[in-house]
Amino acid sequence: MPCPLPGMDPYLEADKLWPAFQHQMIACLYQVLLPGLVDRYRARINQRSYLTEQPLFTSIIREQHLEEFIEVRQRSDNRLVTLIDMVSPINKTRSQGRSAYLESRKQARSQNASVVEIDLVLQGQPMLDYSREGLPEWDFAITVTRCTQPERYEIYTTTLQKRLPRFKIPLASDDRDTVLDLQATFSRCYDQANFSAQIDYKIDPPLKLKDTDRKWLGDALRLQKLR
Repeated sequence: MPCPLPGMDPYLEADKLWPAFQHQMIACLYQVLLPGLVDRYRARINQRSYLTEQPLFTSIIREQHLEEFIEVRQRSDNRLVTLIDMVSPINKTRSQGRSAYLESRKQARSQNASVVEIDLVLQGQPMLDYSREGLPEWDFAITVTRCTQPERYEIYTTTLQKRLPRFKIPLASDDRDTVLDLQATFSRCYDQANFSAQIDYKIDPPLKLKDTDRKWLGDALRLQKLR
């Protein structure tokens, strides 16, 4: 069964589902991206590893995290051209996760690479501190920072109630951008991993929603006869 919602599914933020979702989403982004790259580039999936610690009564719970991201590199000299990264709930809610994510961004910028950041997480603090003044309200964002204009952000936004956007991925400064349809990629991810069989839509999602979003979600699921 395809995803019953028009865009991102907040049920995927559940602790037991997100790691599999992020892994599958990065794999699908790679599958979609690859045909659009000309011969001068190669893409690969890399990963960061870090440890989080959380106190529990008189003990400390330590967890190892692996998060994948995509690197687009020039074939001629292996130079990093573009980093495509995906924000996780841990990045937005735990200091160790945030630090690990920001270090990946910092390393990419130090290599004069462009950075594409995909944030499909509702909970936690935003990873970028740009001003929202004059911008419409949004739930999810893709932020593009070009190596030629590192102080300027291109922001593609959407809400829980709408489809995910198409966005441009910058390559070398003398080459054309490639365009990626995030909604189509998400749908591929959802179907390939059969997430519909792993989600119980009769219960509330694993995070607090705004009242208007909670009502909309319930109505949408009832329309699909999932509640």
